[in-house]
Amino acid sequence: MANGCQDRVGPTIPFFATLGELCMTVANAKHTLGADHVPMLSGGKWVSSHSGRLGDVYNPSTGRIIARVPLCDSQETAAVVEAAAAAGIEWGMTPVVERARVMFRFRELLVRDFEAIAELITREHGKTLAESRAEVQRGLEMVEFACGIPSLMMGDNLGNVAGDVDAETVRHPVGVCVGITPYNFPVMVPLWMLPVAVTCGNAFILKPSDKVPLSAVRLGELLIEAGIPDGVFSIVHGDRECVETLLTHPKVAAISFVGSTPIAQYVYQTGTTAGKRVQAAGGAKNHLVVMPDADLDQTVRALAASAFGCSGQRCMAGSIAVAVGAAGDDAVKELVQYAAKLRVGPTDANEQVDVGPLIRADHRDRVASYLDIAQREGAQVVLDGRQAVQSPGFLLGPSVVDQVSPNMRVAREEIFGPMLAVIRADNLDDVIKLGQQCEYGNGASIFTRSGYAARQFKQHFNAGMIGINVGVPAPMAWFPFTGWNRSFFGDLHIQGTEGIQFYTRQKVTLTRWPQPHDSHLDPVWRTSAAK
Repeated sequence: MANGCQDRVGPTIPFFATLGELCMTVANAKHTLGADHVPMLSGGKWVSSHSGRLGDVYNPSTGRIIARVPLCDSQETAAVVEAAAAAGIEWGMTPVVERARVMFRFRELLVRDFEAIAELITREHGKTLAESRAEVQRGLEMVEFACGIPSLMMGDNLGNVAGDVDAETVRHPVGVCVGITPYNFPVMVPLWMLPVAVTCGNAFILKPSDKVPLSAVRLGELLIEAGIPDGVFSIVHGDRECVETLLTHPKVAAISFVGSTPIAQYVYQTGTTAGKRVQAAGGAKNHLVVMPDADLDQTVRALAASAFGCSGQRCMAGSIAVAVGAAGDDAVKELVQYAAKLRVGPTDANEQVDVGPLIRADHRDRVASYLDIAQREGAQVVLDGRQAVQSPGFLLGPSVVDQVSPNMRVAREEIFGPMLAVIRADNLDDVIKLGQQCEYGNGASIFTRSGYAARQFKQHFNAGMIGINVGVPAPMAWFPFTGWNRSFFGDLHIQGTEGIQFYTRQKVTLTRWPQPHDSHLDPVWRTSAAK
């Protein structure tokens, strides 16, 4: 990737330059802060944290530090909330069409800088450039969805619901909204939230993962360039102290979260106890079901893309392949042969790589440890990704574990890496039972030529997003991201019209304009017996 920049250990490079010149010198940098420190955005200004605590931001392809991110304390986090609350009052009264125009301009800037943003994602996250481009595209679609919110926010009305009384509903913003986002999609997941929240009239505070803060800063720069008023969009960085402040601050009205299930549950419980609206998307254990009549070549390619795409670091990754009946041996053989040929390597300078690094060395080691766990529990490692490549980056190749039983840890726990466990099942009824035993419920896919099998699977499998001959059944922007069970905590999901419902509250108005001679009785409560 030709960005004119070399990573190095020690003091880090300025990251917050124009994306075509990521290594701009400090003298030419946009923000007058330390070149190695990631800034906060508060009240429309880029500011530095004074907490004194910093975390390292790595390039996973090289294992080298590229920036340092502050871990903001409760006091400066609260100050960001106060600034957002002040800005949100006027923004909520701004005509919705004007709010949408900011999103139109933001969309054009994302298109303009599309390739550079994808390069930045690859650099701080490690996914391949093709995967980064796909991420930007999916985020862009959420911005396009938000551009249409003026029509989607329209309320209902009914004339003469009682004698000379008309009724109408109007959607109002809820107030300050917070998005707490994970490292695996540093652009797409924030764009699941902020375009809808902001266009609905709310101020929005983004708390990105401290592992990938650079993409969040670029989104902030583009929103400012698009003309978003000061304080309507803010960025705060931090760990638990920062998050606790956001979850409990009295001026925060709504919280959107994406991350692991234990933290999602904690965010939901803490936020709702403090009186907030919360939508919290958690982890997953997604099943990929291979029926005996499946097209084997297409299925194997879809399995590999689902399990090993984004190095398995996505909540819609297929992590369990269920081979039904006679499909088992051939599917495993073909999958291992195909996955073994995938090119594993650093992604920041090579577009030909198929599987990039994991986010950190400790996470890579944790994922790899499940291969030993699986063998101790009696499973067979038929493809070992630890043998794929030697590199200073955080690389791990695809792994396939066969002869897995449902009670093994590799079948029950979210691993979040390029590893696929294979369970054998006799028939579709057994597959449905497997789904019922799973504590998660994000997605599941079936590969078959049988319309009957597909319909039974769609109707009965215990997951909120279903794929039929689709490896990653993640919905598009205008559909909700409908995780079930312990994959989601809340009532209204992220994306689509449920997102608009989450970021607004309805007000019903009953209107009557009586004449002097009209009855003084309230027509809404008057009955025929009261005449």
